[in-house]
Amino acid sequence: MEMCRIVFSGSGGQGVVTASILLAEAAVLYESLNAVQSQSYGPEARGGSTRSDVIISDSNINYPKVIQPNVLVSLTQQAYDKFYPIIRPGGLLITDTRFVKIRSKVDAQHQELPMYQTVMDKIGKPIVFNICMLGAVIALTDIVKTESVIKVLESRIPSNFLEINQNALTLGIQLAEVIKR
Repeated sequence: MEMCRIVFSGSGGQGVVTASILLAEAAVLYESLNAVQSQSYGPEARGGSTRSDVIISDSNINYPKVIQPNVLVSLTQQAYDKFYPIIRPGGLLITDTRFVKIRSKVDAQHQELPMYQTVMDKIGKPIVFNICMLGAVIALTDIVKTESVIKVLESRIPSNFLEINQNALTLGIQLAEVIKR
């Protein structure tokens, strides 16, 4: 397996850090892979920029920070504008159609997905937007199995919120599968 370097970026409160933690735990606990996760926030508690790095590999990881991601997820315009220059040439750029408008040519495979709108149309609660995004990421990258993420959700999410999170994960996977065909 080639080392996969992922940067999740968005706004504080969107759950990009939570999604990155869930992905790293799925890789370590259920896929027997190595993973590291780190995060940084803007000066604001909510609404400021947020970045979370995840590196997943079947070999040792010597440096926990992502310099040039294979995968960049941007959930806000501010995050896109700040981070699109760092994506590795030929990498995968995932954006949400509601919040990000592409302004610059990027040497990457770009996937614009209506994740937020799909969550609002099908579930009606924006709180699981990040889990929908996580579903899209795992479906587009095949970095971990869906079952591994579901197991992590089952261990971390309170039982009264588990179904809504599982539904959001499935929505993200379905959005990605339409593109993969």
